[in-house]
Amino acid sequence: MKINFLFIVILVSLVFSCKQEEAKVIPPHEINVYQVITKTVPIYEEFVGQIYGEKDIPIRARVEGFLEEIHFKEGSRVKKGDLLYVIDPDPFREAVVAKQSMVAQAETILVQTESDLKRVKPLAEMDAVSQRELDMAQAQRDASISSLKAANANLNIAEINLSYTKILSPIDGIIGRTLAREGEFVGKNPNPVILNTVSNINTIRVQFFLSENEYLRAARSYIDNPNKKIERSKNVFNVELILSDGSLYSQKGRIDFIDRNIDSSTGTILLQATFPNPNGLIRPGQFARVKVKVIEVKDALTVPQKCLTELQGQYSVLVVNAKNKVEMVQVKIGEKVPGFTIIKEGIKSGDKVILEGLQKTKPGMEVIPVITEYKNKSTNK
Repeated sequence: MKINFLFIVILVSLVFSCKQEEAKVIPPHEINVYQVITKTVPIYEEFVGQIYGEKDIPIRARVEGFLEEIHFKEGSRVKKGDLLYVIDPDPFREAVVAKQSMVAQAETILVQTESDLKRVKPLAEMDAVSQRELDMAQAQRDASISSLKAANANLNIAEINLSYTKILSPIDGIIGRTLAREGEFVGKNPNPVILNTVSNINTIRVQFFLSENEYLRAARSYIDNPNKKIERSKNVFNVELILSDGSLYSQKGRIDFIDRNIDSSTGTILLQATFPNPNGLIRPGQFARVKVKVIEVKDALTVPQKCLTELQGQYSVLVVNAKNKVEMVQVKIGEKVPGFTIIKEGIKSGDKVILEGLQKTKPGMEVIPVITEYKNKSTNK
């Protein structure tokens, strides 16, 4: 028994020694690393905005009356000058006829007073009538001229009101749902005054708000940009639109309006961006996110976000040094961009940051670094 036990102990010792020898001779393995370089990184922020047409013109009933006719299909395209609605014109025709009679009466009185003046003037020159009678004839003629002008003005107003019974499209665009139907009384609250809206959506406007701090960051970045005059002359488009389904709109836009003041009640400022809408995909009333470049960080050092390890608010990365040994380096992070994080302190250009196999790699290990280009799956960058 003692001989068997001694044999087993010797055998185990030999096996253990062999494994140690094998561990000692394991060669360094290859590991993918990302080589840090300096570059200019644009920082984008997203803001929720509401979409409007290039023109959203309300169609109003400018006179009161019963709606008789509707001459369009809801949601269809209309052209400028197309007939949309007809309000009962009979009361307005009667008003025009009444004003025409007033004009005719004023014309008759003018003819009579001019005739009286012509008759009195020669008599006054011969002292056959008094100066007072001449002055009265002159005043009556002048008053009849004023009366005729007033009658014509009233006739013009009546004709204008009659024209308002036919409501025409003010622009080319898409007309929406009608707010009144045939037979309804319109033109006076609470009855419909705004009957519809026509929108030109060849170009769309997106209005959104920036906080005061966000506005200052963007404004300083623009002021400090030496190429701002070149960008303005070339109409550089650097505003993007993210639709409600998360897709990126194919057309790029530009900011064309910044409000004059910060709203003191909200601490925000209104901005407007315009986007081409050639296919009519975007409609007024939609909500979307506007992606705006607020600053550019020059000579920035970025690493893929997957390289970072966080512990109690402290960030670190594993770096392969000049001797191909793994080191853990504490870093201070900055802004985040899709797939990457800007590093403010801790690493320098040319450093090789371990990209894959972080859990299998430990400080002090010797590895063979393989420089790999990192592509963010979400952006393909």
